[in-house]
Amino acid sequence: MRFEAITWERLSEALAGHVDGMAPGDGGDWLKVGIDGAPAAPTGETAERIAEALRLRGRSVLVVGTEGFLRPASLRYEYGKQDPDSYYSGWYDTGALWREVFGPLEAGGGGRVLPDLWDPVSDRATRSPYVEVPPGGVLVVHGPFLLGHWFPFDMTVHLRLSPGALARRTEESWTLPAFARYENEVGPSDVADVVVRADDPRHPAWTGLSAPDTP
Repeated sequence: MRFEAITWERLSEALAGHVDGMAPGDGGDWLKVGIDGAPAAPTGETAERIAEALRLRGRSVLVVGTEGFLRPASLRYEYGKQDPDSYYSGWYDTGALWREVFGPLEAGGGGRVLPDLWDPVSDRATRSPYVEVPPGGVLVVHGPFLLGHWFPFDMTVHLRLSPGALARRTEESWTLPAFARYENEVGPSDVADVVVRADDPRHPAWTGLSAPDTP
């Protein structure tokens, strides 16, 4: 895999420009973009940069972080507070993401999306109001383990950290086996449309965008 140095600003502009020229793969009215990466990678910042670049192009954008769709503590901590297998497969409410985020943006959907569901600090429902995403709008979802659930993304970006960088920048080291499992079972660098090497947060590099298919 070959990487080319780029700035975060140029990266965001390039990705936004690419998304702006896409058509939804499911024939619906909304585009869906996934920014995948460990908490140590700047997935949220990248999602917001892309969203801002899309808004400057006149697109309506909703950014959703998977940290707003954690399961209640009683479920997350069923096998202890530091169980990497639970973290990998049991912390995030993928069913709620399908139901409240992706479902309303499928072909024929109404565009009424719940931006978050659960507050992990208070361990209570956020009670956030629904957000109407107009036809032609773009959903940008960011967080870890996004590529193993068949979410209907039109474009996926994986922020890649080497094992060494991931270990250095991850405060909760007990989660590291979960990311090793993700690498082995999903291979995010192999399945993402775009891979960004983010070992040095000041100097990212990327694989570039694939040329569109020609008839």
